[in-house]
Amino acid sequence: DVSGALCISQAWPGMARTIYNDHRRFLETYLTRCPGFFFTGDGVYRTREGYYQLTGRLDDVISISGHRLGTAEMEDIVTHHVAVSESAVIGYPHEIKGEGKMLSFLPQNIPQGYGTATVATELQELISKKIAKYAAPDYVQVTQANCSNSHTG
Repeated sequence: DVSGALCISQAWPGMARTIYNDHRRFLETYLTRCPGFFFTGDGVYRTREGYYQLTGRLDDVISISGHRLGTAEMEDIVTHHVAVSESAVIGYPHEIKGEGKMLSFLPQNIPQGYGTATVATELQELISKKIAKYAAPDYVQVTQANCSNSHTG
C-alpha cells in the first residue's frame, strides 16, 4: 500500500509533446519533476495487490483564509463514506476568505431513514474531523448520475 505521484515511463499514442508557444513550460511541468518519467500531475494509490486508484490532481489547491488545501485530500475522505460513490471539491471566489469550497457528491446505498441532507451534514463533519474545521465545505451539492447512453455513431 503506497501513495504518490503517477509517473509514466514510456510514451503512448496521442501523448502531449509540447505546449503551444511554450515548450520550456512543457518540459518543466511534465519531464523535470521525475527525470526519466512523464509526470501526469495526478496522485495515485497502489494496493498490495497492484491495483491503482487515482486520488486526484496534485496541483488542485484551494486557499482558504491563508490555508492551502488539496482538493484530492478532501475528496478522498468523502469517498470513504458508505453513501458516497464519487465526489468533487471545487473552489469559488469568496469575499472574506479568498476562496470558498463546494463539495459535490454522487450518492449510493443511502441507508434507510437517511436523507441526502443528513449525508451532506455528515460529510461536512467528516472533513472537519479529519482535516480541520476551516476545511469543511461551505456548500454540499448532491448530484445524480446520467446513465443513459443514447449517443450512437
